[in-house]
Amino acid sequence: MSLDSIWDEIPSSDSGTDASGPVFSSRAFTEFSNTIQALEDEVEKARTLVSRPKATHAPQLHLLDEWRLENPRRFRRKLRVDPEVFVELINRIIHHPVFYNNSNNPQLPVPVQLAVFLNGIGHYGNAATAKDMADWAGVSVGTVYNCYRRVMVAILQHHDNIIHFDPLEAKDQIEKDRAKDWVEERTCSEWRGGFLCVDGTPFNVYQKPGWHGEGFFDRKSNYSLSAQVSDREINFKNPY
Repeated sequence: MSLDSIWDEIPSSDSGTDASGPVFSSRAFTEFSNTIQALEDEVEKARTLVSRPKATHAPQLHLLDEWRLENPRRFRRKLRVDPEVFVELINRIIHHPVFYNNSNNPQLPVPVQLAVFLNGIGHYGNAATAKDMADWAGVSVGTVYNCYRRVMVAILQHHDNIIHFDPLEAKDQIEKDRAKDWVEERTCSEWRGGFLCVDGTPFNVYQKPGWHGEGFFDRKSNYSLSAQVSDREINFKNPY
């Protein structure tokens, strides 16, 4: 029964009904109350007053299984790690408590959450927005944020074991020395060790410098000087 049909059964104030009598019949009142309760339950479940068509998703996660076996290069380009590294990361974080809860809505499988996380941190700009990650994985934007948070919590517990240059791996040492040579070549010998983490901030100048002025024009359309700070103590293992 709709609200309109129930409302039609409610006698109006000028219908001649005795004021001392009940305005609602027992049946109409019960049905009206049940309908209101059903609408309240629906709003609490849907969190919206107006229904909208379900957004279409075309997840591409299934391609990772194919690339892992047939095209590791494309797998690495998407997730920035080799398939073997991906499997090892799963083995290390899969039993973390952050991936288990008592909710009636189960979480995504840990490999899927890790794939969403690696895809997000392995790209930047318009290719790394939460909406793009949601479309790629076929999930909601909120789920993407949850994947980021859970995987980061789990990985940080293993920071010293999985984020480092392996001193026994010759390839890692060659990469480390090559990065140091690159920094020294473009800066000075004192900065040779600062090859891992660099951050900076621009300081805007009053006007365009008279000497090589165009070289001070930055991406924000200002003339500025850039101050950079490097941390040479952080260890980071190149994932690919």
